[in-house]
Amino acid sequence: MASIYLIRHGQASFGAENYDQLSSLGWEQGRVLGRHLARSVEPGLVVGGNMQRHSETVEAIATGFGSGLPSMQVLEGLNEFDHLDVIKGLRPEWADRAAMMRDLADFPKPAKAFQQTFEKAVARWASGDHDQDYIETWQAFRARVLATVDELIELANGADVLVSTSGGPISVTIGDLLDLSNEKVQALNNVMANTGASRLLYSGGRRSLSVFNNYSHLEVEDPALVTFR
Repeated sequence: MASIYLIRHGQASFGAENYDQLSSLGWEQGRVLGRHLARSVEPGLVVGGNMQRHSETVEAIATGFGSGLPSMQVLEGLNEFDHLDVIKGLRPEWADRAAMMRDLADFPKPAKAFQQTFEKAVARWASGDHDQDYIETWQAFRARVLATVDELIELANGADVLVSTSGGPISVTIGDLLDLSNEKVQALNNVMANTGASRLLYSGGRRSLSVFNNYSHLEVEDPALVTFR
């Protein structure tokens, strides 16, 4: 059976004007993962969304991997949901980034306060009770991710695939395989590490989960490299 390695991007730049770019730590996480993958993985295909953090993660992986890593092909269906739009559904005032940062600055741990609000916002979005408030509904997001997974398997044609994406698409893909509720899918997303690797096995129409959220490459290199946001 062939493998699909679903890689969550390296740490993005929380609080920066451009969140979508990797932090310096995110670049190092990607390089460490690349060195780890080079020991045992020979992907025939590399794909990712068209978000900056997806392509930069592949660049970082390639630096650690060395020669032989295919160039990344873009499948936009692997993009993360618009987290700002989802948060705005719960906290409309946070459509103003400056207002959001001011509010978060009142907390001892702004990143933790953001995460708590984010989880509530995602739960509201996934409930389906407020679909009119969002650019992309939860069901539409889920449908386009699963359709894209079908597309990449057809494109791979039996080869091992390295996928650079985000926590949302990974949790949806695994949740569909395991027939999980929306709440449990969100729980998967909440514990996913940056550059954590989940491995799916596939052969024809058969698909199964082999590994979820492995970030041992970071722990072995330096535990301080482990981040979840």
